[in-house]
Amino acid sequence: MIRAVRREPQGARHGLIEDEVTLGFDGRFRRRIALTGAKGLQFLLDLPQVERLRNGDALVLEDGRRVRVIAAPEPLAEITAPSADALVRIAWHLGNRHLPVMLAEERILIRRDHVIEDMVRGLGATVAHVDAPFDPESGAYADGAHGHHHHHHHEDHDHQRA
Repeated sequence: MIRAVRREPQGARHGLIEDEVTLGFDGRFRRRIALTGAKGLQFLLDLPQVERLRNGDALVLEDGRRVRVIAAPEPLAEITAPSADALVRIAWHLGNRHLPVMLAEERILIRRDHVIEDMVRGLGATVAHVDAPFDPESGAYADGAHGHHHHHHHEDHDHQRA
């Protein structure tokens, strides 16, 4: 089976796209897995280490062909607020809980979680359920894998509750 041996970020592409593979958020954090593209191309993702595959990236096959990565729509909670200040406050509370969040103009997207949804409603937010691709922020401490992994110890900083 042909192998995909490296990731090429969107915009850095140097070749034609042969096929595409649609993956959810968790499926875009892989090092090694057999995949089948939408057109039937079978290949082995075989990267040297786990990498975050983002929507629009290309996987480069051994023979130079490329497979586009598409972020699959997932069930998400769309959080909006009556003001930018309120949305920033809500973002702080989400970040304080180390949740993966996707910032998108005047809204925040998170994975559906009724406890968190109730919390942000209590902070004045409006929550709508949507199906959309989830590509959360990597974060300041991201290690190239899941954006919620951190290379720090909790005793190194305070987690103050508001």
